[in-house]
Amino acid sequence: MVRNRRSLALLTVAALAGGGGFWLAGVPGSQTADAAPARGAVAEGPRARAAVAIPFGSHSFSYADGALKPSGSQKDNDAKVLAFYQKWKANFIKQNCGNGWYQVYSPDADHDYVAEAQGYGMVITATMAGADADARKIFDGILKYVLDHPSSINKDLHAAEQNASCKSVNGTDSATDGDLDIAYGLLLADRQWGSSGAYDYKALAVKRINAIKKSEVHSGTKLTKLGDWSSGDYDQVSRTSDWIPGHFKAFKKATGDGTWDAVRNKTQQVTADLQAKHAAKTGLLPDFVENTTSTPRPPSGEVLEDPHDGDYHWNACRDPWRLGTDAAQTGDAASKKAAVKLSSWSRSKAGGNPSKLVNGYRLNGTAYGDGNDAAFFAPFAVAAMNDADGQAWLDALWKKMVATAPGSDDYFSASIQLQSMLVVTHNFWTP
Repeated sequence: MVRNRRSLALLTVAALAGGGGFWLAGVPGSQTADAAPARGAVAEGPRARAAVAIPFGSHSFSYADGALKPSGSQKDNDAKVLAFYQKWKANFIKQNCGNGWYQVYSPDADHDYVAEAQGYGMVITATMAGADADARKIFDGILKYVLDHPSSINKDLHAAEQNASCKSVNGTDSATDGDLDIAYGLLLADRQWGSSGAYDYKALAVKRINAIKKSEVHSGTKLTKLGDWSSGDYDQVSRTSDWIPGHFKAFKKATGDGTWDAVRNKTQQVTADLQAKHAAKTGLLPDFVENTTSTPRPPSGEVLEDPHDGDYHWNACRDPWRLGTDAAQTGDAASKKAAVKLSSWSRSKAGGNPSKLVNGYRLNGTAYGDGNDAAFFAPFAVAAMNDADGQAWLDALWKKMVATAPGSDDYFSASIQLQSMLVVTHNFWTP
């Protein structure tokens, strides 16, 4: 059963309806973070007008000592992130099925709406609050959509795929990557807006975190499973892009459950082993890992999706972003070591030119892919933040991202690029 939603096939910003606007220090025509909500907000009154705790562009939090950021004015770089967000929102935030739902549209995935997209949408809109007056309305609309589409196996998780009519399809079970970001997004929302309104974000986050532990974490290995459906031959398979140390730290903080320390420690240990034994010169990780109950290893062929399951492909391309984010925000030694290895290899491989990176590598660094999608080059910018020799490489990647507008038919790359831009400009934060 294929449970990855990524398909291999591969504007001017519209004004917000109802008078909604954006706030960013120094940007003309913007509105303050506590301005009245746009018409049609999910809830009216004090809750909808609640102040935003950490408005985008406020930089009211710190990153680890030495974490790099793109050269140039912080104000200008923030404005570039906001402009990209506006285009991303126009392309992919939809209300196509009524019922008070918002959905993140995924035209390049196997189905119109997939779990990872909704998770990305919740994380992004919670982070952009204060700059987008509609952020909470959209967040709550996506949350309602998620809650109304539960997995058929564990109702506290999200069904992985819906068709154009917003009907769950293809087993109606879960996908771990989507649930991880949905839970993290709920923690961001609790920190951003509080949990005393129509939705108790904190309670919903804890419920989902506990459901992930029950159904999407292997009780023996403490590695993430592919979804709540994983059993039999799939019980010993894990996806490296689900190994998100920053999320696991946030889950431990929210629940007090030491299991999340064990999950983080195990994923970091296996990451280090894979880099040392299978990618010593590159640090590249495979899309999937098999044999997890004994000696985790990259598969030699297809275990879930295609013959590139053991390569640095359309899942693992997210790893430099996930590892680099934790390293840049917390200074975590294991995350930093892994991220710097990825940054150093990518910088050398591309000769400092991001346009030379391609969509797919063997773990030894041999290219087999074609194209130059943002899903592959943008995450290396996050890894470069942790590289003492990475400033020029980070600047080159930033320039490439700024010059790359989100295409209307590629939600996956655009969503990864936007979140990478948030991290490298020090606009991403942990709850």
